[in-house]
Parts: sequence; structure tokens; C-alpha cells
Amino acid sequence: MTIEQGKLVRWVDDKGFGFIKPESGSGDIFIHISALAGMSRKPVIGDIILYQIGFDANGKTCAVNAKIEGVSQILSLAPLERKRKKDLSTPVQERVNRKPGKINNSKKHFKLLPLLIVVVAVFIYDKVSKEKTVIDRIKMPMAETPEVEQAEPFQCQGKIWCSQMSSYEEALFYLRHCPGTKMDGDNDGIPCERQFQ
Repeated sequence: MTIEQGKLVRWVDDKGFGFIKPESGSGDIFIHISALAGMSRKPVIGDIILYQIGFDANGKTCAVNAKIEGVSQILSLAPLERKRKKDLSTPVQERVNRKPGKINNSKKHFKLLPLLIVVVAVFIYDKVSKEKTVIDRIKMPMAETPEVEQAEPFQCQGKIWCSQMSSYEEALFYLRHCPGTKMDGDNDGIPCERQFQ
């Protein structure tokens, strides 16, 4: 599969999805947080995303195997899985080549594998939590400055249908802040999907 590149133009953090504007200029590509597995931080609008094109369960185009350009990845357990598969194949070979009366010690290795996985998981958790603490300390001085409230660009004016919306952002504002809207028929938090996607 070819690796594509694009800029993250929308991101809904509490839902874990967004949209990438491809360099090729074609329509926006849907991306779910699961496509960015192993990244050391969440994506933010403006990030350059490297991805491959895939399809979701409904057959819609989406980004898969994605990475945020310039952001490191967290240690993966993939090498352990390869070792585990190799260990699983070893006893079969030993049974074929084993002489009668020889005791098979390979079962001892299987007992150590879960312990090894737990140790690696604790190490990764410890490392990530320390990095988060450092990032929080760096951000702290910025939090002390008073925040200027930004005025919302939209106001509730009785609009309830997608046909009354001029942009996706306006539809999202109405869905989140205005009562009685009829813009999210499947209740997935994404308003006016047919109109703006």
C-alpha cells in the first residue's frame, strides 16, 4: 500500500476522530484514533499525518496505519509477539527430533512469557507517566496567565436542520449548544454527515 500524506484539518478529541486534507487535494479522509496506535501523543489540528488508505466496516474510505510526522512512537510489543510465535513452533520441532526418554524443558519458557509481558508493560507505563509529568511542568507557567475568553463565532438562532447550516463548524456548534436540533440522526456526535463529508 502507498503511503499518503496530508494535514489534519479537524479533530474531535472527546470522540477520537478527525479528518485529513490530503496533499493530493482530493476530499478529506476520515481518521480514527486507533489508526494512530503507538504514538507518544494525541494528534492536534495542523499535524502532518502519514497514512495508508483503507476501508471501514461500512466500506467508507479512511486512513489506516497512520503516523504523526515528527512524533516518536511508544515501544511496541510486536517483537515479543514474533518471539512468542517462534517459541510456539519450537516444541513441535523438538518433538520430531527428540530422542525417547529426553525431558522437554520448553514449557518453562512459556511460564516466563506472561511475566516478561507484565514487566515490559510496567516499564512502558512508568516511562509514559514520567514524560507526562515533565510535559505538565513545562505547560504550568502558561496555565498561570489569565485566559482570555474567546467569543463563540455562532449563536443559537432557532436553526435545527442541516440545510440551514453554512459550515460543519456551525452545525457542530448547534449540535453541542442549542436544544432541539435535528442534525445527528444516528447519534454519533457528527452532525450533517452527508452534507459536509
